[in-house]
Amino acid sequence: MHSLGLNLNAMFLHPSVGQDTLGQLLRALMTSVSLAMLTTLLGALIAFFIAVGAARNLAPSWLATSIKAVMAFIRAIPTILWVLIYSVVMGLGASAAVVGLTFHSVAYLVKAYSESIEETSQDTIEALKASGVGFWPIVFQAILPSIIPALLSWTFIRFEINFANAVAVGAAAGADDIGYYLFMAGSFYFDFHEVGLIVYLLLGVAIVLELVSMRLRGHYLKNN
Repeated sequence: MHSLGLNLNAMFLHPSVGQDTLGQLLRALMTSVSLAMLTTLLGALIAFFIAVGAARNLAPSWLATSIKAVMAFIRAIPTILWVLIYSVVMGLGASAAVVGLTFHSVAYLVKAYSESIEETSQDTIEALKASGVGFWPIVFQAILPSIIPALLSWTFIRFEINFANAVAVGAAAGADDIGYYLFMAGSFYFDFHEVGLIVYLLLGVAIVLELVSMRLRGHYLKNN
């Protein structure tokens, strides 16, 4: 208990740089943010087109059910396991982290996006079809404008999740992000002062993301 108290004291009351400079830690933190942003954007782009096929008011029932079943299977496996699988296939590095995080993001966002698309009335879609409007014009001109707030809200939620996942998988994938430095400081150097500093940096980013998320949700609720 005494050593635990000393470690906590070093971490949270005396945070400081150790083996690494503040510049290195900030660059690693930005790497984690960039990794989360890249995988979220890629996941959102891919997921939207798959979600069109998973929406029951747009696609045949058998296709929507099949896609949702596959996406549910992918979501059931934790992100870090997908990253480890791709690390074995592709080798350690940022590429495996990008593919693994994007893969799970797609499965998560397909569910969210398809449910948002399904909120559009089937009668409205059938009326547009009857008037000669094509499939993709219906998607991009009739459905998409009405669900953009929901899509943005879900996408930002996934961005928050991906940031946390990027930190968690940094060491596993060897992505040289803040998670790698946290692992090295805590498990290799036993530098609890630097661990504390990294934790405070992560808390700072998490608070900023939560404030942005609250504003987005407030805007979304106000417009609905």
